[in-house]
Amino acid sequence: MPLGVVVAGANRPDMKLVEATLQSIPVKRPRVTKKHPQHLCLDAGYDYPAVHELVEQWGFTAHIRPQRAAAETPPPIPGYRARRWVVERTHSWMNRFRRLLIRWEKKEENYVAMLHFACAWITFRAAGVFG
Repeated sequence: MPLGVVVAGANRPDMKLVEATLQSIPVKRPRVTKKHPQHLCLDAGYDYPAVHELVEQWGFTAHIRPQRAAAETPPPIPGYRARRWVVERTHSWMNRFRRLLIRWEKKEENYVAMLHFACAWITFRAAGVFG
């Protein structure tokens, strides 16, 4: 489920928006302990040392897919699902909202409002509120 939303131009690298995205999380996070760590799943666009350091400073356990050049395919583990699919699944859910897929709004505030509506709809659907 999406936790934070930041809007920027398509030519802006993902890694430059990490701190703004983490600051945009509206829900107060629970205390991080060894028994209850906080996980953060990111795709290969975030595989930079600066991002790893920032995520660690925020107290998250990072699950970042390595970039293709450095990626080695680990042996398959029975019953294990790769965490990166959580990110891809969320992108797929967001793309089902045509108003988000094709940006019609000129004002950023209106687009962010639609993003928040889509995130709320995805969260309620995942929680089983809508049936």
